[in-house]
Parts: sequence; structure tokens; C-alpha cells
Amino acid sequence: MNERDVCDIFCTDEKKVSRLREEVEITRGLASIFKVLADDTRIKIIYALSKEELCVCDVAGIIGSTVAAASHHLRLLKSMGLAKHRRQGKMVFYSLKDDCIQKIIATALNHNKAHKDN
Repeated sequence: MNERDVCDIFCTDEKKVSRLREEVEITRGLASIFKVLADDTRIKIIYALSKEELCVCDVAGIIGSTVAAASHHLRLLKSMGLAKHRRQGKMVFYSLKDDCIQKIIATALNHNKAHKDN
């Protein structure tokens, strides 16, 4: 740690600390979503699903995996509330549950691009 990265003295703004200590509790549970997103394969799947609905076999082809592996990732995304599926005959199609996760990915891509450009 660089000496310039911390305060030279220790003091706190008790009102601010007390208020924010309570407010930050709203983030409880978010880490599990980010843990799911912290996998390159699942990010690719989410990105692909943000473009269009896909069957499990198509997802496997896109990520270069077996159908079983793709199905595993898709089930995890579904269990976290990020994806949904529908059955059509013998086919199962996946899509994003809503546009929230799509916005997170788009924001991250914009950040990544801006960071690379600097």
C-alpha cells in the first residue's frame, strides 16, 4: 500500500458513517450475482442471450462446449434469476429474464472500451 493511499490521521464523520452503514445493507446478496458473472463463459452466454433467444444447442455451439456444459451454465443463470427458458416441443429456448443484466453488461463493455482507449 502506498503511503499516499490512506489518511495521515484517523477520524470519522460519525453521522455519515452511521447513515451509510445502514444504507449499504441494500447491497446484501449482490455479490452472488457478480460471482455468477465472474465467469468468461457465462458472460459470453449472457451477451449472446442479450442479442436473441437461443436453444441450448446453439449456446453450446457459440461457447464451444458440450450441450451438458452449456445446460449447466444456463441452469445456473436461471437459478440466479438472470435467464428464463421456454419449451417448444423437444427444444428448450433461453433468453434473459429482463433487461437489467443486459444493461450491466453494456455498461461494463463501455467501461472496458473507454479504459482501453485511455
